[in-house]
Amino acid sequence: MTLTRLSGRLSTSGALALVCAATVLAGTGHADGRDASAPGTSATHPQQAAARGSVVSVTPVLDLDAKEVEARMKKAEIDERQVRHGVRAYRIVYRTVDTQGRPTTASQLVAVPRNGDRHLRVVSWLHGTEVFRGEVASVNDESTDRATALLFASTGLAVSAPDYLGLGEGPGSHPYGHPKATVTAPVDGLRAARSFVRRDGRDLDRRVLISGFSQGGPATMMLGRALQRGTDPYFRLGALAPIAGPFDLTGFEAAAADDGIARSSLYLAYFATAWNRMYGLYATPKDAFRAPYDKTVESLFDGNHTGEEIGAALPRTSKELFTADFLDKIRNPTGELRRNLRVLDTTCDWRPQVPVHVFHSKADEDVPFKNAEHCVRQLAANGAAHKLTEVDEADSHSTTVVKALPEVVRDFHAVR
Repeated sequence: MTLTRLSGRLSTSGALALVCAATVLAGTGHADGRDASAPGTSATHPQQAAARGSVVSVTPVLDLDAKEVEARMKKAEIDERQVRHGVRAYRIVYRTVDTQGRPTTASQLVAVPRNGDRHLRVVSWLHGTEVFRGEVASVNDESTDRATALLFASTGLAVSAPDYLGLGEGPGSHPYGHPKATVTAPVDGLRAARSFVRRDGRDLDRRVLISGFSQGGPATMMLGRALQRGTDPYFRLGALAPIAGPFDLTGFEAAAADDGIARSSLYLAYFATAWNRMYGLYATPKDAFRAPYDKTVESLFDGNHTGEEIGAALPRTSKELFTADFLDKIRNPTGELRRNLRVLDTTCDWRPQVPVHVFHSKADEDVPFKNAEHCVRQLAANGAAHKLTEVDEADSHSTTVVKALPEVVRDFHAVR
């Protein structure tokens, strides 16, 4: 679960001059928003469940012709040769549930091709770790995730790119790595996307093409498993293409504790503070963090600090930031911590009814390549059809997604 970028800039480019005041829509929802069986809906009242996936507001953010999309791809260093259509994109706030099944809202970017198709195949794009709520695709015009959504849409696909809970315009803090929230926000995002496009006389195909990068890799597998198990009455699993995901989270966090990955202190601090809010990893900050950081670390991960700000406030190594006892706890997890980690160590431990194409680079210094091998071993043990592609052209974690995306697009268009 690593940061896709450490940039926290909010775009003020001319493209965002298209943004209008949010249009508040009636929260009536639609038939697909009534599923009360999806993860995270414990004790949810039927009337609350009926509102899940209903649209709260819509803000247009982009309206580009094909040439403008091509220019965006070149700027993002993404191969632009598959661009066919112009794209319209919107920031949509929708109703969902939090980790306790209580009603809340989340935001997403929805992108649709400027063509005459009335029935659109749909991609759920799941982004990598972000510490700053303003870095996500629905908000940041310069983010790689927004460029990714534009690429998919320019080839004729609709895109639902959820910001996850607590990011973008979602309230509260992000429940980093929470299994139920990892599924509910994207499922309800798909429902909201379908409700939105139907206002324009279009509809989404029920088979969802799912891809995601870094944190979005395990999220891809969790969302796919939920759709295959029928968590939504309409949407089904169509394809899976995770990119550079930390599929062995226990090993990943242990490597961060040993300073065996790039920017280990920042990543482990994000994990520790988020999981302490959710599960109670430590009694007081001084039990986990060395002085003087024990007084400041928790306030840094509130969603309102950029990666640069957090990086500048922390030491470079986990050894300098954390107490020896806490690092030992991460290296040798027991009890509830071990059980919660195992859930995220087994996101590939099932048999998808569609082929799985895993992408990773051996040059990745943030998420080691052995995470991809961990995933395909589990898929193979379950008899699942799978393929592992080493992205040779990539020279870092962040370039892996850029180089893998054109092949993901080709894969998705080949699905029948």
